[in-house]
Amino acid sequence: MPEKRADSTLEIRDLNVSFIQGEKEANALRGISLSLKRSEVHSLVGESGSGKTVTSTCVMGLLPTPPARINTGEIILGDQDLLLLGEKDRREIRGKDIAMVFQEPARYLNPTLKVGDQITEMLILHLGMEKSKAVDRALEILELVGLKGGKRVLDSYPHELSGGMKQRIMIAIAISCNPSFLIADEPTTALDVTLQLQILNLMLSLKNTLDMGILFISHDLRVVHDISDWISVIYAGRIVESASRETLFADPKHPYTKLLFESIPDADKRGKRLQTIPGKVPDAENIPGGCAFHPRCPIAEEICRTSQPETKDLAINNRAESHTAACHFIGKQWKN
Repeated sequence: MPEKRADSTLEIRDLNVSFIQGEKEANALRGISLSLKRSEVHSLVGESGSGKTVTSTCVMGLLPTPPARINTGEIILGDQDLLLLGEKDRREIRGKDIAMVFQEPARYLNPTLKVGDQITEMLILHLGMEKSKAVDRALEILELVGLKGGKRVLDSYPHELSGGMKQRIMIAIAISCNPSFLIADEPTTALDVTLQLQILNLMLSLKNTLDMGILFISHDLRVVHDISDWISVIYAGRIVESASRETLFADPKHPYTKLLFESIPDADKRGKRLQTIPGKVPDAENIPGGCAFHPRCPIAEEICRTSQPETKDLAINNRAESHTAACHFIGKQWKN
């Protein structure tokens, strides 16, 4: 068995983030804790506005401060708390140890630079490669992400490539320095179904080839089911349930998780009205007291309105696998 590396885990601990505008404060993250392991895909799932992207940008050190303010928390890679590092040290880690693939590649690729220059820039900056060696490495990376055409692709501008090719270029840039962890923020949302499958398969292949951990951010549970080893469900800036893919899909405990699963279209529900969740995710500056989900929850009682539930570990029989949920009435059934 290979020796465990110092950067074999990425730990997010009790992360609390607010956005300040004048006298208003929006509490975007309210004590997020996640553990990412190399060679695993840990998916973060929730509706828009739940705090998924704030979590990822905070890990990458891209959160604008101000208006953002990190109130509490740690982000531990190896033996370093990334939140204590200065911007110069964060730049050395960003792209080299932790990289990110964004949702819409056209927004993040520089339209004035050839894609080859955008890949080699990472290799020169982080690995100190000479230009010629960086170009050779860029050609290898193109093959790794399934892009044929070699130098022709490197000499192309982003507008000359299709949407699927742009996303592969984004992935090529992200993996160019062989990072320990890759954050993928809804990387398939802007693609058609066929391209989605290709990108998902590519990411799984790269995870295994490069021994890389992936934080996969999505609202699409069908995609999450196919790619994940572990899933955490986020709502209003707090993790409400977390378990392995098999456990969560077989036996979800939190009402929010159950309702998300019941809203997934599949062949068994053909001709039936899909389950919907009434209301919407609360604004970060107006999160209700108690359990934030209680205004939308079918089993909410008075305690849910007045007391925030603790996160409980539901693992039984001393099994190693953890299954946590934050609900006063874990597992309670209700009629749809």
